[in-house]
Amino acid sequence: MTRRLESKLEGLVLIEPDVHGDDRGFLVESFRVETWRDLGVDTEFVQHNSSRSVFGTLRGIHFQTHPGQAKLVRCARGEIFDVAVDLRSGSPTFGQWEGHRLDDQLHRQLFIPVGFGHGFCVLSDVADVSYQLSSYFDPAVEAGIAWDDPDIGIDWPIQEPLLSGRDRSAPRLSEVAGSLPF
Repeated sequence: MTRRLESKLEGLVLIEPDVHGDDRGFLVESFRVETWRDLGVDTEFVQHNSSRSVFGTLRGIHFQTHPGQAKLVRCARGEIFDVAVDLRSGSPTFGQWEGHRLDDQLHRQLFIPVGFGHGFCVLSDVADVSYQLSSYFDPAVEAGIAWDDPDIGIDWPIQEPLLSGRDRSAPRLSEVAGSLPF
């Protein structure tokens, strides 16, 4: 039975779906509106993206400012360490993070609501990550914070990540906290 697992930051939803497998392979229901809504994911998704990354790649911490963007993330191939950072200015857990391993064995998914930053690092040789999004990608409102911000202190399970130029130069949370719309 598809079930909701414990998460520490309010609003995050960790889901473990049923995996029906035999010697031929497996079948997993990766989304069903009614079931996911009952588990706490009551969001209309308007866009679906997929990415492929190699071992050691770290993407994030990213978010969209207006109207914000909720994400339902799963790893369809390989294994990632998926992270959400609370960016909601009035939240008692502002600046705190939570991370979960998502892989192609348990097929867990992480729902990240509006008001959180998101990032992941790849732990397998290659990983395909699938995202359902609540708003369309718009580079004009795309933002980020430093993946290695010491004030947040994410305990990434890799030592020397492969980073984009954007991620290498992202500001610390303290530099953008006053301008966050959440």
